[in-house]
Amino acid sequence: MDASDSDSDTRPDDITHGRALLRTLRVWDTDLPPFDLAAAPADPLALFWQWFVDVAEAGQVEPHTMTLATADESGRPDVRTLMLHDADAEGWHFGSHSGSTKGRQLAARPEAALGFYWPVQGRQVRVRGRVTAASAAESRADLARRSPGALASALVGRQSEVLPSYGDLVAASQAAWEHAQAEPDAPAPSWTLYVLEAEEVEFFQGDARRRHVRLRYRRGTDGTWGKDLLWP
Repeated sequence: MDASDSDSDTRPDDITHGRALLRTLRVWDTDLPPFDLAAAPADPLALFWQWFVDVAEAGQVEPHTMTLATADESGRPDVRTLMLHDADAEGWHFGSHSGSTKGRQLAARPEAALGFYWPVQGRQVRVRGRVTAASAAESRADLARRSPGALASALVGRQSEVLPSYGDLVAASQAAWEHAQAEPDAPAPSWTLYVLEAEEVEFFQGDARRRHVRLRYRRGTDGTWGKDLLWP
């Protein structure tokens, strides 16, 4: 029996089991917090950080993990998971290499969407807006605030390029770690801090009876925010 025969023997069982398992999984099998709409602040940034603190203190693992959706030159969507670096009056901050797939897509179409999912409290946050690349100095400062591992990864670079073998990655990573340890402020020229300036932010609070609460903030032409409730 060759490898392809073995794979064809095992995968259907996995698929059948996975599909059956999918139908048994429960959603939000816990007490969910209320969403006091009357207390929602005028600025979505304040509510974002309030919810972020709430879910982190409730035990949410990696609450700074988010999805980033972009589109390529032809309009085909793309999505991946990465980490939030900050959120302030300028926008939501994240980093990547300018030559990566996401970097090239943002250069061609500088708009994106972010998604946060915090199941510990049945909450989601969606952010949409225009993305700009920060200056080289700001990008270096962002990288300097992160871990030595982040610097080593940035020094490896070549994100999204075809990798000939895993051994090539191991060798490049080892060299980058040694470089980062010897030179903690080593420059990584392609590393770029991106800032998404929100035009729309939606807060979703799940409800066990499916009476979910969706509050959408939209920025007006004068820079102020308006709020709308949405049907779930």
